[in-house]
Amino acid sequence: MKKRKLDIAVISDVYLGSHAAHPDELLAYLSSIQPRLLILNGALIDTSATEDLNLPSSHFKVLQKIISMAINGTEVIYITANKDDVLRKLERIQIGTFKIRSEYVLPIAGKKAWFFHGASLEPLGIYSKWISKIGILGFIVLRRFQNVKDKIFKYIGINKIKPAKDNTTIDTISEEKLRNFEKTVLDLAIAKACDYVICGHTHQPKKAVFNHRNGSCVYLNSGDWVQNLTALEYALKRWKVYRYCEDKLSSFFADEDLKAMDLNEISALGNPKKAKEKRSIN
Repeated sequence: MKKRKLDIAVISDVYLGSHAAHPDELLAYLSSIQPRLLILNGALIDTSATEDLNLPSSHFKVLQKIISMAINGTEVIYITANKDDVLRKLERIQIGTFKIRSEYVLPIAGKKAWFFHGASLEPLGIYSKWISKIGILGFIVLRRFQNVKDKIFKYIGINKIKPAKDNTTIDTISEEKLRNFEKTVLDLAIAKACDYVICGHTHQPKKAVFNHRNGSCVYLNSGDWVQNLTALEYALKRWKVYRYCEDKLSSFFADEDLKAMDLNEISALGNPKKAKEKRSIN
């Protein structure tokens, strides 16, 4: 079955390793698309549930699929979230087509898009009105505060939370916090002169235009793969929210790429030339 070609696909808040994850559905979705750029916008793995990364096989297949996509030409960018302590140490490192960043700014058809997870805005959410007025400086302060807070909580053991055992969301956010979050994100995006701001964290998929006296910006949230099973897609110069439950075709895709994957192909991720040669042979 022919895969859908996309310019960009964005997924976030997957929580592989937890009971709340939907690895089979996500694998079917990733197998149904062929994006030029795949952005993993944080919280791919629930590190509180999988400290040793000993994932169930169905969860590990999702990681295999992402590696396969990177090997076969898709640029993959992982944007770190609040629980990605280990990955944050690898920021600015690039392995083949795979990159790790704390945030990412990308020009799209003459417009500026800002990608970041969003968790760094929540610790001081009650002060979001004046934080947003501070602008980019406020965002930097919040992100640094989040990093320090995570280290302190980890040291005293507060972050050792048991994973959810049903399909309820993890790290739910109240309606008031959601409104403050969106307002702060959009104010910061306009201060950065961005036309699009793309985030996750809230688990609430959304596309909305925000008008401000200083400009306008399109707010996009990729939702999650815990409860909503959603993603963001950019193709033909337009963004849309993808909803797996409304897609009658994605579940029919059989992933042939995984069957052929071996350790040599995984190692080729760090050698783009070798990966290209491998693809040309196949």
